[in-house]
Amino acid sequence: MIRVKNERQIEGIRASCQMLSDMYEELRPLVRPGITPEELDTFAYDFIIRNGGKPAFLGYEGFPATLCVSVNEVVIHGIPDDRPLKEGDIVGIDSGIELNGYFSDAAMTLPVGTISDEAQRLLNVTRESLNLAIARVGPHARISDISRAVFSYATKNGFKVVRQYCGHGVGLEIHEDPQIPNYVSVGPNPRLMPGMVLAIEPMINIGTSDVRVLDDDWTVVTMDGSLSAHFEHTVLVTDSGCEVLTHW
Repeated sequence: MIRVKNERQIEGIRASCQMLSDMYEELRPLVRPGITPEELDTFAYDFIIRNGGKPAFLGYEGFPATLCVSVNEVVIHGIPDDRPLKEGDIVGIDSGIELNGYFSDAAMTLPVGTISDEAQRLLNVTRESLNLAIARVGPHARISDISRAVFSYATKNGFKVVRQYCGHGVGLEIHEDPQIPNYVSVGPNPRLMPGMVLAIEPMINIGTSDVRVLDDDWTVVTMDGSLSAHFEHTVLVTDSGCEVLTHW
């Protein structure tokens, strides 16, 4: 069931999104060669608790951390560890916050120091595919309009779209209906309505679109070991278009 939020709920979600955005603003400069994913996770946890929120991912279906930290070939759901990031890595960081019962969700993929031209192009295309998808959000548009925007731009630029994972509704829970694939599927294709809150999140690979889950039952990696990028915003459908509730 798709939940259309009322004004009180939207204000609560907006506040959660602002806290998440503030956390990312302070976290982003910490991403550099030598820092570990565990150190990034500790920073995020302390920030959220200090500001009165709860890490939405920590304990969700057993996930053991505040952040998903996904390095290089890791697509999503990387568990933070003590291996230092290296010059030339790319690192996806995904997190959500529960604040007074309202949820936010956002992700970004960052360069660690100087990265290859190919890796930078992957980041640029994935981020632009998110921008193009958000531009399609508005009353009476359909989920497929979002999906088509991501898929068309990514494939036109020679990259592959992950099909096994998708965006989703968010706000009163961390994952809600509707599902938002990054390709045009044969599944449900509801119209968007003002008050819907969506987490739109392209996951784009340099090589194959195929992925697999490691033995920890969380970490999703590209099947061929190629690089992957992930960007995500929480957006609100409005009467005239949409409002992007998160920023980096």
